[in-house]
Amino acid sequence: MNPSVKTDVVIIGAGLAGLTCAVALSDSGLRVTVLERDAILGGRAASWIDATSGDVLSIGPHIFLNHYHNMFKLLDRLGTRERIVWQTDKRFLTMVDGQREIVIRNSFLPPPYHFVPSLMTDPRIGLRDLISNWPVVQLAFDLDETALLRLDHLSARDFLRNMGVTPRFIERFWAFATFAIMNVPLELASAAALMRFYRRIVGHADLAIGFPDGGLGDLYAPQARALIEKSGGEVINRAEVKNLLVEAGQLSGVHLVDGRRINARFCVAALPPQALRGIVPQEWLESPGVFADLEHFEPIAYLSVYLWFDRKLTRRQFWARAHAPGDLNCDFYDLSNINSGWGERPSLIASNIIYSQRVVACSDDEIIAKTLSELAEFLPQAAQARLLHAVIHRIPLAIPAPRPGSEARRPVVRTPVKGLFLAGDWIQTRLPFSMESAVASGWMAAEQVLDDSGRAQKLVVDMPPLARQSCMVRLAARLLPRSTYPHRFNSNI
Repeated sequence: MNPSVKTDVVIIGAGLAGLTCAVALSDSGLRVTVLERDAILGGRAASWIDATSGDVLSIGPHIFLNHYHNMFKLLDRLGTRERIVWQTDKRFLTMVDGQREIVIRNSFLPPPYHFVPSLMTDPRIGLRDLISNWPVVQLAFDLDETALLRLDHLSARDFLRNMGVTPRFIERFWAFATFAIMNVPLELASAAALMRFYRRIVGHADLAIGFPDGGLGDLYAPQARALIEKSGGEVINRAEVKNLLVEAGQLSGVHLVDGRRINARFCVAALPPQALRGIVPQEWLESPGVFADLEHFEPIAYLSVYLWFDRKLTRRQFWARAHAPGDLNCDFYDLSNINSGWGERPSLIASNIIYSQRVVACSDDEIIAKTLSELAEFLPQAAQARLLHAVIHRIPLAIPAPRPGSEARRPVVRTPVKGLFLAGDWIQTRLPFSMESAVASGWMAAEQVLDDSGRAQKLVVDMPPLARQSCMVRLAARLLPRSTYPHRFNSNI
């Protein structure tokens, strides 16, 4: 590339958000230049080949929900949607407690009751515990965006206590769900962020979980690069941005660490908050507003452990551990039961250790030993199997921490600087921090660029509405009127 290059749009970051935006703009006839600091594309959803085994691995195991409509739109465009492997037995989630399995399935009951029969099979949850959660269920259906944000100053644990949920249900269900989905303990999670996730779970009775067939990045990164380049754009690896170039209050391009300059009318910064802080002018960080708020987004680190065994340990695809203090691992995957053509292979177990700040002092050997121990609690045969190979991936950012106050600080795509737009899972998408939020933000950023280019079009896929409240829901609302909880709820808004 020449020392100075002109393009229509420069996109910083080749993760899900950046590549989605680049695909959309390339399809619309704009010339795009995508800059990626690392040697591989994909960002936090990248994949690569393990040098010892030759197997393709993701940074960490990930799941898809069947309501990831923006993600599916991207994969449809790239021709890879069929490479999602859905769970084979119609279960939504298997939670294990020792060797006991609590299987969560969609039932014949309408939302929000569809998981009640499954929850009642958990011997640690009683009818009183389930009923105590009703005010939270009803509130999930009632919340609009404004009301949801009024919960943002509360921690999830305080919110649930104020709503009258029993301590047993909080510890058994909510501590598990918050840690597994939001990646932080209950006391560190925003009540608004929790309800943003929960209202989608209770509002749909057709939920399903799927997995990438092979490496996650292989479902979109090489295909996106090919599409962008075929359209006349560029995707450049090992291109680190030093700073944004702004003239008379308008973006004019970017300056790279190696001295190169890319001139562009538009720039989409598809970066995590911490990385964005490193390339914007210092005066922006010191002025109230979107850039000053970047310091409040704390990265959550996690570890992924990959274990190759000499035999098949299970036919299960995926399971999660019931939450307990002191546990390392949150969820386990047997990739030999997920990846095409691997069905007769010995088990390759992957696991996630969420919020890994808590194990920063542990060595790799200690982490592997503890992971093997926790795996054997559910699969005793793992203790007799021979471990052939092990890899630990240390990932500094899973998602930004959804702490109290984080939802209100999520910025819109369009910044105060003309020509500069933001994308990423942390943008104001009205979705939880997730792959779906990242892709939605990419479509949204492309919409804004196209609007300013006189080519306006609708790209982002709106979330499907929650299921209409059935007669059963309305009857329960009468039997358990809101007068049982508004004094606790309103006093904390």
